[in-house]
Amino acid sequence: MKRRSTAVWTGSGKEGNGKLSSTSGVLKDTPYSFAARFVSEDGKSGTNPEELIAAAHAGCFTMALSFQLGNAGFTADELTTDAVVTVENPDGAGFNIMKIELMLKGKVQGIDKEKFLELANNAKNGCPVSKALASVAISLTAELL
Repeated sequence: MKRRSTAVWTGSGKEGNGKLSSTSGVLKDTPYSFAARFVSEDGKSGTNPEELIAAAHAGCFTMALSFQLGNAGFTADELTTDAVVTVENPDGAGFNIMKIELMLKGKVQGIDKEKFLELANNAKNGCPVSKALASVAISLTAELL
C-alpha cells in the first residue's frame, strides 16, 4: 500500500505560500504558509503540517482502537479523539514537535473503564502513525462516557 500527497511551494520560507493536494482529493490545492503554521492559529489562512499530523494520528489511533474493541468483543457506539501536536523552538535552533496529546472520549456498551483504558493504550502503542512518531512523547487521556 502506498499513499501520495503533493506539496507545491512558491516564494521564500516566510513570505511564500504553498498548496497541498492528495490522491483522494481530500486535499486539493489546500493552502499552507508560514503564517498558517506559526502565526494564525484560527486555521482560516490554511492548514499546516502539524495539523495534518494531528488529523492522521487521531484517525489512525481511533480506527486502531475500534479494532482493539472488536477483537475483545465490543463495538463502540462512538469514539471521539482530539489530537494536539505541540511545536516549540526550545533552544532557538529550530522548531521541533515536542509532544502529541491524544484525548479520547468513548461510548462503548458493556466495557469497564479498566478494559477501555487497556485497549486504548494498546491502540496508542500499536497504530502505524504512533509507531512512525515514536521519537515524540505521546500521551493519552481516555474518558468512558
